[in-house]
Amino acid sequence: MSDVLHTNAPTHVARPAFQASEQLATHLQQLLVDLTDLHLQGKQAHWNVVGLNFRDLHLALDEVVDAAREFSDTVAERMRAIYVTPDARAATVAELTSLAPFPAAEVNTAETVDLISGALYAVAGTGRRIHDEVDAEDPTSADIIHTVLERLEQLAWMIDAENRVANKSLPRPIHR
Repeated sequence: MSDVLHTNAPTHVARPAFQASEQLATHLQQLLVDLTDLHLQGKQAHWNVVGLNFRDLHLALDEVVDAAREFSDTVAERMRAIYVTPDARAATVAELTSLAPFPAAEVNTAETVDLISGALYAVAGTGRRIHDEVDAEDPTSADIIHTVLERLEQLAWMIDAENRVANKSLPRPIHR
């Protein structure tokens, strides 16, 4: 219906100060896909985690889900602002995600800690991999990546600490 209304209308022309390149679009799309998958994996884990310290991990997974959902929306809206069409459809996420798959069945807390920490670090890895090229073209989008990295790496550290053994786990902290 709206196409019929606009057939005789003059062509609309926007004059944005900045428009993304194909490379920038690809980088932000990958981050969006990984954040979307992190959100889905966080919910899968939230629903199916069992074992020692269940409640604490169950609640921590809510934080992961909330962060991933918020960041995916921020990235997608940034994409639209620089004339990129975000695609977080299920088929796209399944095809392009950088994250390892999460199990469908119940998962004990210790394994969930490792899997979710791995997923958090995988998304952070995507952010770190694309950062410099994004920053060279669009520092505003790079600022978003900084925020994503800060929070996801914090969550990964907090969740991963559940399975760490003091002074024995890798990587070892730097002592000065």
